[in-house]
Amino acid sequence: MKTVLITGSTSGIGLGIAQEFAKTQQYQIVFNGLEPNGAEIAAEIGKTYNIPTIFHGANLLYPNEIYDLANTAIQTFGKIDVLINNAGIQHVSPVENFPDEKWQAIIAINLSSAFYLTKAVWPVMKTQKFGRIINIASAHGLVASEFKSAYVASKHGIIGFTKTIALEGAPFNITANAICPGYVKTPLVEKQIDDQAKAHGISKEEVISKVMLYKQAVKEFIPVEVLGQLALFLASEAATTITGTAIPVDGGWNAQ
Repeated sequence: MKTVLITGSTSGIGLGIAQEFAKTQQYQIVFNGLEPNGAEIAAEIGKTYNIPTIFHGANLLYPNEIYDLANTAIQTFGKIDVLINNAGIQHVSPVENFPDEKWQAIIAINLSSAFYLTKAVWPVMKTQKFGRIINIASAHGLVASEFKSAYVASKHGIIGFTKTIALEGAPFNITANAICPGYVKTPLVEKQIDDQAKAHGISKEEVISKVMLYKQAVKEFIPVEVLGQLALFLASEAATTITGTAIPVDGGWNAQ
């Protein structure tokens, strides 16, 4: 049985991806998140699918907690085969009003935490000659939108980081890829709908149709199950030669 560590996996996209991995019954899962009932979420999924799970409540703002998350996972399961850097936060604001502390937090959680965790699990992956690092970027890692300076910067950065570690990992059968979703109906996106409505002075319905899904050819939110299935494929032996990519799952947004 392989081990997967997924950050931000007690809600939203991360939880959806964790559930897809759990369904295979081929992975023991390290859950992470800030939800107060995170341990219960992890235990319930473990019970439902009869797989080992643990929960670690590391706040990814802090490197010492990130390293403790990695060390706990390795001590518990002896290895990390798949690392999915999924945790992310967002803030919508014109650049001249963008709070400094929001910029710092977004870069720390969306970008720097992926560096710290990759660094922490790298020696184990090198030793076992197998590793799959999957970074959940965004369509905003490939294109920009107004009022999202920190988020867009962090997601462009994670794609650059992905390419770098793909090159470094190739001699050791460690691949690194980024998944770039369009809008997925998660608590993060629900909050963005509210923030965008305020920023643009329009209704929530108009935000969805005229802002969020406007650039997508397929006018639908991305199903989280699709992201989970793609992550499963990238984690598999079949994906050995797929590395250094940024794969859009965005309803055709980037086809323009």
